[in-house]
This record gives sequence, C-alpha cells and structure tokens, in this order.
Amino acid sequence: MIGRLALGLYRNVTSLARLPAYTLLRYRLGQGKEDKNRWTERRGKASLVRPDGPLIWVHGASVGETISILPIVDRILAEGINVLITSGTVTSARLLDRRLPPGACHQYLPLDIPHYMARFLKHWKPDLGLIAESELWPNMLLEADKRDIPIVLINARMSERSFKRWQRFPRVAKAILNLIDLCLAQSDEDARRLTQMGAPRVTLTGNLKFDVPPPPADATRVAALEGLIAGRPVWIAASTHPGEEEIIIAAHERLISSHPGLLTLIAPRHPQRGAEIEQMAQERGIVTGRRSQRALPTEDVSLYVIDTIGELGLFFRVAPLAFMGGSLIEHGGQNPIEPAKLGAAILHGPHVHNFTDTYARLDQEGAAITVAEENFAETLDGLLTHPARMREMRRRALAIVTELSGAADRTMSEIAPFLVRMHLDSR
Repeated sequence: MIGRLALGLYRNVTSLARLPAYTLLRYRLGQGKEDKNRWTERRGKASLVRPDGPLIWVHGASVGETISILPIVDRILAEGINVLITSGTVTSARLLDRRLPPGACHQYLPLDIPHYMARFLKHWKPDLGLIAESELWPNMLLEADKRDIPIVLINARMSERSFKRWQRFPRVAKAILNLIDLCLAQSDEDARRLTQMGAPRVTLTGNLKFDVPPPPADATRVAALEGLIAGRPVWIAASTHPGEEEIIIAAHERLISSHPGLLTLIAPRHPQRGAEIEQMAQERGIVTGRRSQRALPTEDVSLYVIDTIGELGLFFRVAPLAFMGGSLIEHGGQNPIEPAKLGAAILHGPHVHNFTDTYARLDQEGAAITVAEENFAETLDGLLTHPARMREMRRRALAIVTELSGAADRTMSEIAPFLVRMHLDSR
C-alpha cells in the first residue's frame, strides 16, 4: 500500500511539472543536449507514422544500452514484427541512424511526465515493451499498465550501489517492479537482487552485450590506417572522462622516449571535449591531432584525439591494447566487450561496478589488468615492452567474450509466449 501511495504521489507531482519540464527541454536544447529537429518527441509528440500490424517497443537509455539491444531487434524483425526503438540521448540517436536495421524506427523517449508518456503510448500502441537494463521510469510503467501493455525488463541489472539505495525504500521498489511482467537478468547477482527487491518473475539469460557484433569499420579505411601507423607502438584510451586524460597524457609523456614513435589514441566519452584534451596535451609540448578537424595520425603526430562518433570500430582494429575509461574515477567503467571482441588486451581502473562480472572474469583469466594512477605508466610500459604477453592477453580476451555469448537466443526463448500471443491477436 505504501509503495502504491508513493507512486501516486510521484504521479501527482510530475503531472504538475509540465511547465518546468518544457523549460528544462528548452534549456537542454540551447546546450546542444537535445535534437533541435526532434526535441518535441521528448514531449511525447511522434514525428513518424505508426506502421500497420504488431509492434514491439524496445528501449535503451543511451549508447551502451541501445547497442546491446540490436541483436534482439534483428531477431524480432526476422519474425515479421515491426520495431520501435527509443533512447534518451542525441549520441545514441546518431549511432542508431547508422546502425539501425531496415524495418525498425527510432524516437526519443519522452520525459517521465504522465501527459507526455500517455501521448507517446496513445500514438504508438505497442503490443509489448522491452526495456533494457534498469530504466524503471514510474510514469512510463504506470501508463503501460493502464493500457495492458506487457513490459519485459531485458538484460536486467541491479548494481550493488543501486541495490543498497533501493533497500531504503523496499515497498516503493516492490511497487515499481510489480509493474514488470518478466525480468531477464544479466547475472546471478542481478537475479538475486531483483528477486529480493520484489520482482515477481526473474530468469537468468545472460548479458546481451556479448552477442553484439563488433562495431563496424570499412575494410579499406582500416587498411589505410594500418598503413599510416605501421611500425609504431599504438594503444587507445577509450571512452575517457574528465580526470582521466591528465593521467593518460602524463603516461604518454613519460613513455615517449623509451618507445620511439609511440602513438596514443584518446577517444573521450563525450566527443565535444576534444579541443579541451588537445589543449592539455599541447600545453605539455605534445604534438597532437584531432579527428574532427580532419587531422590524421601521421608520423609527426604523437597523440591523436578521436572526437567523433561511431569510429571506435576503426580504431579498436588497429590498437592491440585498450584502456577503458570511466574506471579511474568513480563512474563505474565503460564496456570492455567491444575491444575484447576485436582482440585487444584490456587495461582498466578500480571503479568498474557497471560491469563487475565482466571485468572480474577478464581479470581472473589474465585478459585484463587493473591499474591506478600511480602505476598506470609502469603497467603500460611493461605491456609495450613485452608484446608476447600482450598477445596472450588478447587471445584470452577474445576467447572469454566468445564463450559468454548466447543471451540473445535465451532472451528470445523467454519472450516467445508474448510473440505467439501477438501473432494470434493480429489474425
């Protein structure tokens, strides 16, 4: 009862927040954080016509989640069912514009305002909602429940940090989770936490991110880049955050004399920070180039900033060693599966709670190494000096991510009853 009352209070408060929400969207639009051509989608106003026939709505919050759901999208389309994908960030929309399979369409998820969510669902009328990971917006779930739209939480996770927060409000957590028809958990720990918090049906299916194909890259461009940097020691720091680039640049500066021709690639999590990172390096006398400015990693360029979107597939293919950002600071770490699938050895900091199980497995089997600021340069130096060790790490990383695939097939088996019901209802 208390949980439902809390949801009712949330609904009433957010119902009164339409003007502040509109003001927020206008502010974010001015900051470049909303799509100027499609920002009204965030108010539930569709910019596309709903296709005829059954439709499944699949939602992923941002880049990582939307990439992880693509194997499911492919399989649903193969069943002859329309797919609507939603996400909440401009970056994810741009990525999907390149990688969305034919037959699927994208819209931005509305803000969690009852009127916005109602408008969104009234237009799209999905027969089933598949929500990735932990996007449990109360009004989204309440509006779906009002319309008898089944909701399945796919690739579901609940980190230790989130679990501890929800334990302070167990009845609210249970009330929200009771709006979910089925939870398909990434790991045993996720399944245990979701069950303990009151999710009514929980099944372990594994992590969908292991089923995602490596990010694409044009073979001609890969060959051209390999020719351009041939013979140079190369490594990449991917999806980095503020506070990490300084450590990376300092390590590069320390190692450049002992590794002639060293090329450090930095791909910030937020590409708009490219100029800032370039300036950091230039202030230390390092010759840099920026991808967004059409510079190339020529022989004279020592540090190359990849401040573009959707090109990690190209650079992961030429860098045998990848440091995954968001892990030297308390962000939780970025996804190491993509570089591992492309045969990279992995370095990461101690803060990897977003991918605890994945990093633990990579560490245990010698495919990854944990580093801190004080030993970052030393560890990097050791791997660059001993390429045989790095080759063994690369082999093990690829073997692990290959072994852990299969979640997409298990997920489709679990949602099969919903699909059968949709086909029967459409006759």
